[in-house]
Amino acid sequence: MKITGLGHAGMFIETRGGSIICDPVIGPSFFGSWFPFPDNRALDWERFGKADFLYISHRHRDHFDPAMLERYVSKDIKVLLPEYPTDDLEQDLIALGYTNLVRTEAGVPLQFGDLKVMVTPLRAPSDGPIGDSSLSLDDGTASILNQNDSHPLDLDTLFDFGKPDAYFTQVSGAIWWPMVYDLPQDAKQNFAKLKRDAQNKRAMYYIDKVDAEHVFPMAGPPMFLREELFRYNGTGMDDDSIFTDQREFLAHMKEQRPDQKGYLFLPGTEVEVQGSDVTVTQTLYTDAEIERVFGDKWNYLAEQRDSRQAEVQAEEATRAEVIPPAEMLAALKEWWEPLLRRARVIRNGVGGMVRFRIGELDMVVDFPKAKLREYAGEECIYWYTIPADLVSTNIRDHEIDWSNSIFLSMQFEVGRSGKFNEFLTTFLKCLSRDRIEYVENWYSEQSDQTEDAEIDGWTVQRRCPHLRADLTKTGKIEDGVLTCSLHDWKWDLASGRCLTTTGHPIRSTRAAEPAEAAAS
Repeated sequence: MKITGLGHAGMFIETRGGSIICDPVIGPSFFGSWFPFPDNRALDWERFGKADFLYISHRHRDHFDPAMLERYVSKDIKVLLPEYPTDDLEQDLIALGYTNLVRTEAGVPLQFGDLKVMVTPLRAPSDGPIGDSSLSLDDGTASILNQNDSHPLDLDTLFDFGKPDAYFTQVSGAIWWPMVYDLPQDAKQNFAKLKRDAQNKRAMYYIDKVDAEHVFPMAGPPMFLREELFRYNGTGMDDDSIFTDQREFLAHMKEQRPDQKGYLFLPGTEVEVQGSDVTVTQTLYTDAEIERVFGDKWNYLAEQRDSRQAEVQAEEATRAEVIPPAEMLAALKEWWEPLLRRARVIRNGVGGMVRFRIGELDMVVDFPKAKLREYAGEECIYWYTIPADLVSTNIRDHEIDWSNSIFLSMQFEVGRSGKFNEFLTTFLKCLSRDRIEYVENWYSEQSDQTEDAEIDGWTVQRRCPHLRADLTKTGKIEDGVLTCSLHDWKWDLASGRCLTTTGHPIRSTRAAEPAEAAAS
């Protein structure tokens, strides 16, 4: 089996049963903010586009690049479609002209000649854009796991497919927090470090669990080449950003797990896998060029920025004309209020008012009353400032996922009066009836009825209130605080209160001592 890196999470896989192009992105994406790091334009895209199969792991635009697909990938290619609860990705692909869809079943292997394939989707509201997935492959010569951005809870399903010889996984973040928040600089630096540490911790959790002999960090970080975002590349000019690069993570992995074999996986990296034997060759970048990309990163990024402003400007030219404030408010009311009326759990979870300053429009979304109106001095729990052309474009395009457009673009500002509110961010990526109904049902089904488990002297519900992970495997308790290692969410066990976000309490009591248990 041979795997060629295409940049970011992209790869071209050649097997005995055919070739697969996975998550090919040239970009830029997210309103011109994200470019693959390092530059991947010099690859032979014509060749890779002639693959036998296309696999798009999820709908995030750093994995799904419609312009690239239109230009290079044949419309009659077989598409491995993850089994998602809503059909947004399927409809996107059909709109591009792809109709040869192979509808996979969650965690069920398919056989194509010598090639065995399994797509494992995730379906929780916080998984990507309502869905993320991983790809397992085995052609008799080798087995690989392309986990990319997904954070699977049911690792047993992946392990039933077989232990991978080579493991490809995300190690860098794809989130905008805390750089865009209205916070003091020292707080931004502290939160950024906490976020990087949590990302490293989560990546190592999966590396330890999968225990593959060969590991390839991928899926980030991006390059920010817009002038106003340039300072947020990597860990930031002022140490206030969250993106760990491939070489930095490999150094961290070496420190944490010295015997682990890890490799740089870049555009043009060719990985040949024959059972446990792996050969890695860099074909696009020389050793000296790789050293410059990582060792002289800011100068490399500055050259990329200065030479690619035409791409930034070309994206800006595609945006809609700014809608006047009264028309914008009317359009958003017509779109959002029917969804809010259906979103009882989300409304209660947000529990207050959220202010949006969009160009000349200053409006408030009253979640308890399911209403939008002009802002009149109400106390708000969150407040956003967003350029009017971005919102006008999302209205024109009826973009149902603002996390997959505005928020991952980082071209906005935000503040809040309390903790992170997952219900709010979920609403803003569920701006369609199908998504709202799915998420409302998902939340309603999460009332915990599972058995309890004893962890370090505490009796707690076995399943994490966030995404239902098994806390006997992912939970750790220190000083009365439970941390779930998958997403670093925390609970105060004495009160059951979630320390990470609003809502999501946990059922917990101190475990009885043996004498107390006998007496009772």
